[in-house]
Amino acid sequence: METILVRYCEIGLKSDPVRRRFEGILKRNMIDMLANDSVEAIVTRANARLYVETEDIQSAIRSLKKVFGIASLSVANICEADMESIKQLVTQVSRDNLQIGDSFAIDARRDGRNYSFTSMDLEKEIGAAVLEANSDRGVKVNLSNPDRTIFIEVRSNKAYIFTSYIRCHAGLPLGSQGRVAAYVNNERSLVSAWLMMKRGCKVSVCGDYDVSLLKKYDPHLKTFNSEGGVPDKTLGFVSGNRLEQLGDIDNGGLPVFMPTIGMNDGTINRLITQMRTDRTDAVDIVYHRI
Repeated sequence: METILVRYCEIGLKSDPVRRRFEGILKRNMIDMLANDSVEAIVTRANARLYVETEDIQSAIRSLKKVFGIASLSVANICEADMESIKQLVTQVSRDNLQIGDSFAIDARRDGRNYSFTSMDLEKEIGAAVLEANSDRGVKVNLSNPDRTIFIEVRSNKAYIFTSYIRCHAGLPLGSQGRVAAYVNNERSLVSAWLMMKRGCKVSVCGDYDVSLLKKYDPHLKTFNSEGGVPDKTLGFVSGNRLEQLGDIDNGGLPVFMPTIGMNDGTINRLITQMRTDRTDAVDIVYHRI
């Protein structure tokens, strides 16, 4: 059975109590987004990873890529964390992924030291097994620039085997950094609000611009009427103003955040495309660790 292995990035830099709290927020956001997209799944967390079990892998990936705080995803096969079980599963995965003449590498890591093998032991023995299992295809080892990489993560007495990292938006979990207000009247202010969401802020918006892109990332996005003042517990105001428009800001006594102030129109357009497609760059599947 395949499982989606979920990694965060910046959360791992926090102290243990803060990290656990952020992990809890991230898990709730994942469950909420999956439910909003009508994807049935079970989400668990352990040892600096979150795990998603579902029968609809592709729909779950599309949903999870909209959750801020997730750095990358991998669709993994699971086996017991002993050398023979790992060897058997990896050789099977290699037969499904390696083509005639391909070069490959084994990239292994283990969490903790309660195992009879090291990461290097895994790479050596599993690499030899893959080479033997694919001898009819003329595959070869290339550690510096392989055509294919097979990744192994050993955690909590389980081994997770996968062949790619799907890059996500990273950032901090939505709702972990308080609430801000944004007046959205053009693409630049729309991107500004989105970037604050990516930094973990819950954003309330006003203005007559289409904010459906923001609702894609926060199904519970709140709007307000500027005539009635900003919502309670608002910590700051988000502006999409340019440098020459600094004098036009009416912040109502609140701090003003301007995440796009140094960006040109090309960067704004690229971020708008990223928001619409959930692609983090030109290629959203990469073959290295995140």
